Amino acid sequence: MYDLYVVTDPDLSLGRSPVEIAALAYEGGADVVQLRDKHADGRQLLEWATGMKELADKHGKLFIVNDRLDIAILSGAHGVHLGQSDIPVAEARKIVPSDFIIGASVKSAEEAVKAAEDRADYLGVTLFETKTKADADPAGGLDLLRRILLAVDVPVVAIGGMNRENAASVIEAGAEGAAFVSAVVSKEDVVQASGDLKAIITASKARR
Repeated sequence: MYDLYVVTDPDLSLGRSPVEIAALAYEGGADVVQLRDKHADGRQLLEWATGMKELADKHGKLFIVNDRLDIAILSGAHGVHLGQSDIPVAEARKIVPSDFIIGASVKSAEEAVKAAEDRADYLGVTLFETKTKADADPAGGLDLLRRILLAVDVPVVAIGGMNRENAASVIEAGAEGAAFVSAVVSKEDVVQASGDLKAIITASKARR
């Protein structure tokens, strides 16, 4: 469900919009695309989100909005991804449809347990150092992944510093999926990059 998770970043996308990136990523095999942009205003985000939701539906895949629960709801997105400084998962859960996906960023087993209790559908965990997110959680490595997997029965998506070289290790260690930013959106051929990473994830799951 969350195997290949692509996160947009207009600053790294070689001039292409999040909608263009989403179209290419879905074509290449992305299971989820997340709209993330810390600078765009609400009107622009909603325009992008609406277009990306249409693409997700066309491909039968998932579309998630980062941080902005209002944009997620208005665009009909399948879900929202919330950080520790965003609206709490428990509060968001009160106002969304029962099938609405809520992802939560966590950086410890304790935060993972709290997110699971609040009914987060999946957890985003920073495992490696990243330069694409200024406010990223500290990298926890595979040890953190293992501690979280022992603490909760919630799918974990590895995020932060993910690339072709380390993707197999996190999947084989038990992550449900891996999220990529520059390893996809900065490539000239987004379709090919997505396809290559999807193949790595699929093969890694087969070895578990």
